[in-house]
Amino acid sequence: MISRVSKLSQRVAKSHARAFSAFPLPKVFDYDTITANLSVGDAITSVEAAFEQLAHGKVDVPLPMHIGVDETENAGPGDCHIKGGYVIGTPTFTVKMAMVSFYKNVDKGLPPGGGIFVVNSAIDGAPLGIFQENRYMTDLRTGAAGGIAYKYFRSQTPGNDSVGFIGCGAIAKVMARAAAEIAPFKGVAFAPPGGGAEQFAAEMEAELGLPFTVVESAEALCGASDVIYTQTPGSSPVLEMGWLKPHATIIASGSDQPTKNEIPADVLAASKYVSDLTKQTLRVGELRSAVAAGTMTEDDVYAEMGEVVAGMKPGREGDELIVVDLTGTGAQDAAIGQVAWDKLSKL
Repeated sequence: MISRVSKLSQRVAKSHARAFSAFPLPKVFDYDTITANLSVGDAITSVEAAFEQLAHGKVDVPLPMHIGVDETENAGPGDCHIKGGYVIGTPTFTVKMAMVSFYKNVDKGLPPGGGIFVVNSAIDGAPLGIFQENRYMTDLRTGAAGGIAYKYFRSQTPGNDSVGFIGCGAIAKVMARAAAEIAPFKGVAFAPPGGGAEQFAAEMEAELGLPFTVVESAEALCGASDVIYTQTPGSSPVLEMGWLKPHATIIASGSDQPTKNEIPADVLAASKYVSDLTKQTLRVGELRSAVAAGTMTEDDVYAEMGEVVAGMKPGREGDELIVVDLTGTGAQDAAIGQVAWDKLSKL
């Protein structure tokens, strides 16, 4: 005979099964659908609003999770970054996994990384959409932040319209597209041999209708540029203080884990330093290296970018050196996730 407790357990299990089955399967969007329907222009307004909400304490952004995949006979090398966030009052929240630095994939004819966004209902918690974006949406929200930094921190003195790109891969392209959404510029490109600077310059010139020049060194680029975007994966600085114009704006997005570094500690210390999220740049951004070198503390942070977007602090004030440290926040992921769901769910 089945006990009363067992019968109760069965009824509870059936009740839970019925409840869980009430959620429909999430929609799945493939890479081609995403890339055909989303652009960095779609992302800028929503990401800018998310930064403003972040400054007002209206975004829940946990610290990112990092899984390192060491190189062994059976795996790696590679990294997985897990981020997410919720902008209070919006109908969705997002969790994102970005897989990067799987460099052995290139020999197999595969990309060196991938990624998915999971957009969920903030009303009932149901997963709504799975976006097989292969880092495309991550790149869009990164580029959007770079465009916003260009909007608020570049010198607007007439003639100060040269924008340099150190590193000429996918991130450089979305940075160029985002900057062009804000204001026209003259492009300058540099990458080490084999880094694709010529191809990048030709492609961006044709796409954006703006002039691009390729130079032979990072020093030459810095000397010719009023704004400098750095997006490299290395652990050594890519520029020096003596190479910079006094009013240079550096928008750095290459450092997103503790092993990476693009900007020298003395440049960071001399600058008006702006973070995307200080608690994060202390751990994985350029600020981490300056603090470790003893040239800066958290008190030396001028502002988080959202504070400037929200009007709490001014952006550029005259001819000053500015560094904007972009590590990528869950607020951006939440913003681009909402935009993607709003746009693609209607297809």
